[in-house]
Amino acid sequence: MAYMGTRFIATKEAPVHQNVKDALVKASELDTRLIMRPLRNTERVLNNAAVERIIAKEKEKGDATTIQDIMAEVAGVYPKVMQTGDMDAGAWSCGMVAGLIHDVPSVKELIDRIMVEAEAIIAKRLPHFAAA
Repeated sequence: MAYMGTRFIATKEAPVHQNVKDALVKASELDTRLIMRPLRNTERVLNNAAVERIIAKEKEKGDATTIQDIMAEVAGVYPKVMQTGDMDAGAWSCGMVAGLIHDVPSVKELIDRIMVEAEAIIAKRLPHFAAA
């Protein structure tokens, strides 16, 4: 199974603001952070000003952190980010794969590319599977 939500956000058809797509293309694998660990609800997010505030609060409060402490940075932020492109509105989920996203293709182009790359890997590294 493969989880590819972040990759598919950076496609032409994805109904998200261009700022989100541009942020993913610009990001490196070092631009994601883990938040909400003290709440035992860890989430990987793209770093931004809101995420830095969350991390500072979590560091200060430690295990005493509550959802109310970070509510402003996590509640209701997806419309602000995804629809209006306000990249600092709050924390939004993003995989480490952001560092491997270098373009914004169509979904068809992306799937065709994935298939070509998968077939090449199978042919090179798993030739006994390709022969079957």
